Amino acid sequence: MPKTVGVAVSNATFHFDKLYTYAVMPDQQNAVKLGSMVLVPFGRGSRARMGVVLACDAEPESAKLKYLFDVAPASACLTPELLRLVHFLKERTFCTYYEAVKAVIPYGAQYKPAVAADGVTPVLQKQLTRHTENSYRLVGGLPPKPKPTAKQLAAVALLGGGPRTLNELEDKGISRAVLDNLCAKGVLECSKVNKSIDLYSSIPLKNEPITLTQEQQAAYDALLPKLEDDAPHSALLYGVTGSGKTLVFLKLIARCLEQGRRALVLVPEISLTPQMILRLKSQFGRRVAVQHSALNHTERLLQWQMIQDGGADIVVGTRSAIFSPLENIGLIIIDEEQEHTYRSESAPRYSAHEVARQRAAENDALLLLASATPSTESFYAAQHGRTQLVRLTQRYGGNPLPTVQIVDMRAELAAGNPREISLSLEDAIRRNLDAGKQTILLLNRRGYQTMAQCEDCREVLKCTKCSVPMVYHKAAHKVLCHYCGSQMEPPTVCPACGGKLQYRGFGTQKAEEELAKLFPDARVLRMDQDSTAAKDAHEKLLARFANHEYDIMVGTQMVAKGLDFEDVTLVGVLGIDSLLFAQGFRAYENVFSLITQVVGRSGRARDPGFAIIQTTDPDNPVLNLAAAQDYDAFFEQEIAYRKLGLYPPFCGLCVIGFAGAKEIEVARAAARFAALLGQQAAKQPDLPLRVLGPTPGSIEKINDTYRYKLTIKCRNDRRFRDLVRSTLERYEQEKLPSKATVAVDLHSDGDI
Repeated sequence: MPKTVGVAVSNATFHFDKLYTYAVMPDQQNAVKLGSMVLVPFGRGSRARMGVVLACDAEPESAKLKYLFDVAPASACLTPELLRLVHFLKERTFCTYYEAVKAVIPYGAQYKPAVAADGVTPVLQKQLTRHTENSYRLVGGLPPKPKPTAKQLAAVALLGGGPRTLNELEDKGISRAVLDNLCAKGVLECSKVNKSIDLYSSIPLKNEPITLTQEQQAAYDALLPKLEDDAPHSALLYGVTGSGKTLVFLKLIARCLEQGRRALVLVPEISLTPQMILRLKSQFGRRVAVQHSALNHTERLLQWQMIQDGGADIVVGTRSAIFSPLENIGLIIIDEEQEHTYRSESAPRYSAHEVARQRAAENDALLLLASATPSTESFYAAQHGRTQLVRLTQRYGGNPLPTVQIVDMRAELAAGNPREISLSLEDAIRRNLDAGKQTILLLNRRGYQTMAQCEDCREVLKCTKCSVPMVYHKAAHKVLCHYCGSQMEPPTVCPACGGKLQYRGFGTQKAEEELAKLFPDARVLRMDQDSTAAKDAHEKLLARFANHEYDIMVGTQMVAKGLDFEDVTLVGVLGIDSLLFAQGFRAYENVFSLITQVVGRSGRARDPGFAIIQTTDPDNPVLNLAAAQDYDAFFEQEIAYRKLGLYPPFCGLCVIGFAGAKEIEVARAAARFAALLGQQAAKQPDLPLRVLGPTPGSIEKINDTYRYKLTIKCRNDRRFRDLVRSTLERYEQEKLPSKATVAVDLHSDGDI
């Protein structure tokens, strides 16, 4: 039993993030193990801090050691694999140990310091109470006398197949009184088990045979040997929109379960989870668990508990689901793998792809990336044999790809149409409504009007805390900042010169209003961050659209990907031009992907699809390639640009961000970091490195905090990470974090 342990403590700075040695009380020694959550005295006042045990029988740093205050139960201990992921995140993302621990364990399963009943002793307290329920199992036979009742016979028959919870038995008409009576007679035994929750119990289990087309079967056959091989593999399933990639997923998952292994399915956004959950639950039933941020803390804890206790064979969720405590993983699927939401923007700044590769390697599993528009890096890796490439070139059912029309909005204005909805799109929506079909419109700006500009000085009304324009929201009659949340009554005069403010621009709220005027009988659904803020809003609104309670759905990027509605035959793309000229080297890739994906929402069943793209740049090659759904031609153009500009996949990209309250101090701190980095790099002249900046962030100020960045083109290997780590330590030694905090992002798109 360990007499000393090495503990990583919470709230440690990067420089002081190391293992601190503590002594273990004799009565704690059986409870302490690697991965245990502990409460420790730390610092001069020995104040209680959370910690995690990362070493046992650690070498004492001094003769006088402090003792642990408290140890969490074994159920809160990190599994060996999750413990290895903590070290992996620490090494790869420049986070602290405890930041990594908080990433791999959901809030509800974590502990916090508290004070015991004596009012003095520091103890651990659960963030949330773990809920338990009664479970019954058969331990004896029914006595012949008195004669058993029908309910008693039914209870024994049900429990003959294994233990059941009280809820399950009550659903079958067996009351608690009957069960307690049988326990008193020694027929049943009652115990407490962690409560589980079937979040989507209303979904019926169909378990229908999975029928694949010839092309889907060929894709499945190509992937199957990699799934069955006892070694890690990666593959890219590249299929046009509507080609039925999900059916291939289901068949692979079924085979994975037949092998006695488990599957993990990631989707990029919460809005895509309802449809994926529906397909998985209807095919595989109760043993599907869900992990994403729209669940409340209790729901997420109960689902995590279910996974930890071995009650789930399949986990589906967004980025953080990659840390599910699932064991014996045989298959990891990352759907819509090109999406930026798979990269965390707060510590630890990890890529779900990189963590998935680590877990696939640990479990000898198949990592399957899937997309109609793969990221340039993934497709390049597949082309060069580092990842298996499997293609689906035909739409499921033999449906053709949608016909696409590009509308020049300059010509619309010249012809006397000042509206944001072109005459061509208006006519197409009208025809669609007359035919009883549905329409999806993509407009990647929420709010009503996106800008207020002074007619005299031409200044734009900006947030006082952020260097971004305020957006007018008509429903609340407020102008809002979409970054810090500040809001105020809409001013009519310019705060700079007193001139008249002119509100202009076009957001989803205004689009909804314009559609109501053009088509007064049409039922319009708006899907954006404002309309989906309530719990389960995505699921409920999409279900209502699927049930034909709406004719037109207008929304932001959340309507563009992964949705499958058989009666959607028209898609319109509005206001895409702003994204064409966005910052970051992925701008064209993002536009191509977004348009290809949303156009692919139309014509997925019997009727052919049609799409209209509105733009002021109709000859733009990216728009035209997206309209043609020609990914291969786009890739050739994009990879040439990446090679010429030295961007991924031809180098790694590391963005180091600096933030602080005083701009001059942030700029000086960033410059000093660059100098320190240069000094460290000079010791290794053979290390390939290109440093750009420091420059102001793409948004210079957010919430009264100024932002600067260094962009480093590098090779993402251990030598480079060690270089950054040593520079960070010197930056802290000079006490520069008091001027500007620093954040390292090795998976950035360059846009901080």
